[in-house]
Amino acid sequence: MAQLLNEQIQKQIKDLFKQLKEPVLILFFGAKKGCEHCEETRQLVEEVSSLSEKIELSLHDLEEDAGIAEQFNVDKTPGLVIAAKDDEQIFDYGVRYAGIPSGHEFSSFISDIVTVSKRDSGLGVQSREFLKKLDEPVHLQVFVTPT
Repeated sequence: MAQLLNEQIQKQIKDLFKQLKEPVLILFFGAKKGCEHCEETRQLVEEVSSLSEKIELSLHDLEEDAGIAEQFNVDKTPGLVIAAKDDEQIFDYGVRYAGIPSGHEFSSFISDIVTVSKRDSGLGVQSREFLKKLDEPVHLQVFVTPT
């Protein structure tokens, strides 16, 4: 299969990945049947993760690894989780992708990897103070559709 990321894109990503501070774990969840974009997504995350030693990729089947999928609240394929990793400990910041992060979502995917690696959301003091006051869980989702 031909590479998805050409040399120019790889160089741009490597330049961005110079900002990576701490290790990141990307968990990929696919399925052997009925997953329209699993192969392309897997290839994409394999290519991206190969561009930095600070990124580890963990490949899973949604059915065969149902316990891991449940642990990370993944119920769609292809599904991606971007988590922090410190030795063998995984810190889940709730960053998820359902579907292939291509097009405009690709830059968000790369940015999320960098953000998780920095272990800082980049939120300002006022936003952090507001969030501390929340006393109920908040479920935030961002949907993107191709046009």
